[in-house]
Amino acid sequence: MPSLVKTSREQAMNSRPLIWMLIGLIGVAISITISIGLGAVWIPPSVIIESFTSFNPELLEHHLIFEVRIPRALTAALVGAALAIAGTLMQGVTRNPLADPSIIGITQGSGLAIAIALSFFSSISYWGLLGWSFIGAALGAVLVLLFTIISREQLSPVTLTLAGAALSMLFSALSTGLALYFQVAQDLSFWFAGGLSGSKWVHVYILFPITITGLLIALMMSRSLTTLTMGDDVATGLGHSLHRVRWFSITAVVLLSGAAVSIAGAIGFIGLVVPHIVRSLVGVDYRHILPTSALIGAFLLIIADIGARMINPPFETPVGALTAIIGVPFFLYLARMKRRNL
Repeated sequence: MPSLVKTSREQAMNSRPLIWMLIGLIGVAISITISIGLGAVWIPPSVIIESFTSFNPELLEHHLIFEVRIPRALTAALVGAALAIAGTLMQGVTRNPLADPSIIGITQGSGLAIAIALSFFSSISYWGLLGWSFIGAALGAVLVLLFTIISREQLSPVTLTLAGAALSMLFSALSTGLALYFQVAQDLSFWFAGGLSGSKWVHVYILFPITITGLLIALMMSRSLTTLTMGDDVATGLGHSLHRVRWFSITAVVLLSGAAVSIAGAIGFIGLVVPHIVRSLVGVDYRHILPTSALIGAFLLIIADIGARMINPPFETPVGALTAIIGVPFFLYLARMKRRNL
């Protein structure tokens, strides 16, 4: 009898991640549907369905759905998923519960690179900005990773986060200085505020393969990341290459963060909040954490984007401001709890 109870309990534990993935997928689908309908112009569900079943090029609502609302909703989902996966990887590879691309310099590194590109190459194409964003994200990620590897024994997660915050402030100050000196502050303000108002199908085409590639790289490292949570010595003893895990993970972070920032700007705290929520739901196995984080991150950013449009219509509130309202108190709570454990 005890063995039967134990077996049923194990089955429930094994099915829980799948249940939460299914819930996340349903949540993303529902939120995308709501996002398509809500905005400065309300579009009823019947018109949305009609646009899919019998598209009429003469109807303004149908053009609005396919040229504006759907690309924006899909871009929000992909950006949210990318940031959530990047944050999950950063927390796993640094074993730092406070790690997030927007906190430890990666997002600001992309912003600095974009500021340099706008300052010195006024006619740069969007693809050029994307490349510069990757370079900036790589700079921030490599600096943080090297700092973590070199100082593993001396620094606590809180100290590492403070070092990352200092790096973020340096990048932000340099970006602001360049923007003011070269008079590109107005162009750069979009990247600092964070927003999805200019989303187009080309952004979906760019983000989709990058997000999928980043997720696949992360899933390749999932077993090693799970083992890494038990310590470097344990991971090495079980045959995992720490250098391989770190550099592959940081490659995925650079891809995901660079693409997200180049398209949506500096949207923070999605990568901080989501991994903690997901770990409380599905456990500590990164094979389950990573895909669930992608779904929950997509759902949260779509909801935040809906809020950004509805708070003060017809004007839009920066999405980064809404995510910060949730993320800053959560960050302070984590920092306080971590300090108690030091």
